[in-house]
Amino acid sequence: MTDADDTLDRPGRDETTPSRTLSCENWPSSTALAERTGPTVHAVFRLSRMHRTIIGRLLRDLGLAPGQELLLLQLWDRDRCSQSDLVERLGLDPSTVTKMLQRLERGGWLRREQSTEDGRVMVVTLTPAGRDLQNAVTSLWSELEGETVKSLSGDEQTELLRLLRKVETGLRASRQESVPV
Repeated sequence: MTDADDTLDRPGRDETTPSRTLSCENWPSSTALAERTGPTVHAVFRLSRMHRTIIGRLLRDLGLAPGQELLLLQLWDRDRCSQSDLVERLGLDPSTVTKMLQRLERGGWLRREQSTEDGRVMVVTLTPAGRDLQNAVTSLWSELEGETVKSLSGDEQTELLRLLRKVETGLRASRQESVPV
């Protein structure tokens, strides 16, 4: 690194005093190692991170955190299911689902109770407040969908979805264990 690379001109600084930049301030935008070595993986990562940030902001107004809407979407499809069923359907670690359920239960959106048929099974049920969230969350989900594909034609949207499903199928097939969705 040269002295010129090592300094920044900043207003109000004594020109004789060099200032150190953070190395990340000099990151190249299109030639990053991650992008060069795995452009598809890098693009999927960036898109995923962007979606999580956007949906996080939208959900915050409802009192939810990213990921919680996925669990609620499962319950809106099929209420009164076991906690282990949710773990399987979400493809997440049981402890992660337990924490999500605890937070949603504290928020008053669902309740957990032991099954009357098998005391080892926890049954998860939406509360009226949890059911009331469905329209707001699905509206946000649709809004994000629209924003995501607004620059694509109908045919391009269909092709993108087909290709994403093909990539997902290929990843699943290339691994012995299933990849969480």
